[in-house]
Amino acid sequence: FPPAVFPLSCVVQNYAWGKVGLESEVAKLVASGDPLVQIQPDQPYAELWMGAHPRGDALIRDNRIPQKTLGQWITDNPACLGAKVKDAFQGHLPFLFKVLSVNTALSVQAHPNKELAAKLHAQFPEHYPDANHKPELAVALTRFEGMCGFRPVEEIVSFLQNVPELRALIGEVAAEQLERSGSDAPRGVSAALRVCFTRLMKSEKKFFVDQLNMLVKRISQEAAEGKDTSGSNGDLLLRLHSQYPGDIGCFTIYFLNLVRLEPGEAMFLGANEPHAYLHGDCVEIMACSDNTVRAGLTPKFIDVLTLCEMLNYTPAPSSSKIFPAVQSQLDPHVYLYDPPVPDFTIMRIEIPASIKLYLISAMDSASILLVIQGTAVGTSTAAASEMSLHRGSVLFISANESISLHLSSPDGMLLFRACCLL
Repeated sequence: FPPAVFPLSCVVQNYAWGKVGLESEVAKLVASGDPLVQIQPDQPYAELWMGAHPRGDALIRDNRIPQKTLGQWITDNPACLGAKVKDAFQGHLPFLFKVLSVNTALSVQAHPNKELAAKLHAQFPEHYPDANHKPELAVALTRFEGMCGFRPVEEIVSFLQNVPELRALIGEVAAEQLERSGSDAPRGVSAALRVCFTRLMKSEKKFFVDQLNMLVKRISQEAAEGKDTSGSNGDLLLRLHSQYPGDIGCFTIYFLNLVRLEPGEAMFLGANEPHAYLHGDCVEIMACSDNTVRAGLTPKFIDVLTLCEMLNYTPAPSSSKIFPAVQSQLDPHVYLYDPPVPDFTIMRIEIPASIKLYLISAMDSASILLVIQGTAVGTSTAAASEMSLHRGSVLFISANESISLHLSSPDGMLLFRACCLL
């Protein structure tokens, strides 16, 4: 039998927003995973792609396996996905697993549902490369900041009253409508919110650049005088403006929740949820798709009309955006992040130092295992030989295969395992 459990060498994406050199968790993991890799101190290391995506197909690090990449191997051995997964996802690995190291903000964006994805792909294939949805789940590795979902209306109204430059862009009629909507049914609130956000995003370039410059100047002066600028969300505004001067995305901070995650906390981004990652390191899992509708904080193609039409305009507090992990009933060392989509699940596995032998259990799904800390020797009847596991190691585990870990680190292990629990 060919080995069904094997180590992977994964693709790094050097996007400009990534953390630089060894400040990046991605770079640190890659350097630990393969001591021969040279980390360039001035190069951004933004994303590590662990999966079989055509633009970042992982290499197989086992010379007994004739296939060079994970994608080729799955194509030749589709049963490795597990029977249910293979049938449900037409012989493809349904998820892409990543590590992200964010230094400057990513664009304000949302991902379409399947219906909209099919339509956008048919109309504009150059911007929307496939017909799939792209839900995402991010689990913080370090303190992580992002914007996600619309704020409660009273917070937005408070900004409309404290930030005259924002009110000028939205206009008096729309602003008053939102202020009065507090007593309406939720549909009325969402409608008023949609009008305000759309007016902001479609405002005339010269007008919003003037207003933004006025706002930045005013807040810089107030900050210099030692005044409290939190009523205008001053710190974040100045930070984003320094990263993307003159960008309409700077104003989205008045509409979207700021979500701060501690390590191990997660946020789930369903279809049509506006979001932008701001800073920090996380593991992320997503459905296999590249469909992103962008509208600010980016030099890339932006599609304001589509974004404003598709968004979920349901206001909610930032605390509601934190997605809970549930301790596994079968194994107290496993915490499950199981979102309301069939495509993927993440497991966080924390093995204390007192445990010297641990079983990574078999499941009816292919999975990818990432070592964040700790060392062990892994053995499996499905592996060609024993495998040395340490920080940065990535393993592919075929469905229905297990691995015994013989731990050798004084401080236990932290692992993340990506899979599909149908």
